[in-house]
Amino acid sequence: MEVLLDIIHAFDYDILVQIAEHWRGGFSDTVWTAISMLGNGGALWIVTALILLFFRKTRRAGAAMLVALLIGLLVGNVVIKELVMRPRPFVTHPDLTALLDPGDQWSFPSAHTLSSFAAATALCFFHRKSGLLACLVAALIGFSRLYACVHYPTDVLAGMLIGILCGLAAGWLTDRIADRIHTIRLRKGA
Repeated sequence: MEVLLDIIHAFDYDILVQIAEHWRGGFSDTVWTAISMLGNGGALWIVTALILLFFRKTRRAGAAMLVALLIGLLVGNVVIKELVMRPRPFVTHPDLTALLDPGDQWSFPSAHTLSSFAAATALCFFHRKSGLLACLVAALIGFSRLYACVHYPTDVLAGMLIGILCGLAAGWLTDRIADRIHTIRLRKGA
């Protein structure tokens, strides 16, 4: 098991070195930092979800996005990050330089990626086309965390997978609750 973890860690590190040596610099740093900031606190996704709540056709999607973000926060930040406590790449490897302040000290899983994929998947659950566009934005945010050297590739991959699961769970849960509320209203004649 230890050998496998060493291989994964070396793979993670090599990818970050390749990005730092061959992709970083100049205007590209500004672009990827801005993309990363879109995921700060889930703000992009919260605002999107709140807007969707105003329209009957997208209300379930907006509610599911908020539920997904809440589930992701609890699972990713409150539970997993505190259990794993993986240091950030730039802490473990002084030759790697972070482009931005990551916000907290633990790296696994990437909360930016998790929240982005959770919200995007929840949106996709109800509206496939706009959800797929949101998944593209989520992937860009995930890559930006590698570019900024604040996460390892496995942090981002785990964030993506956990986020997708949170989004699917939130979509399913929101759909069931909304159907029950609708059934109750029909019975009451509302």
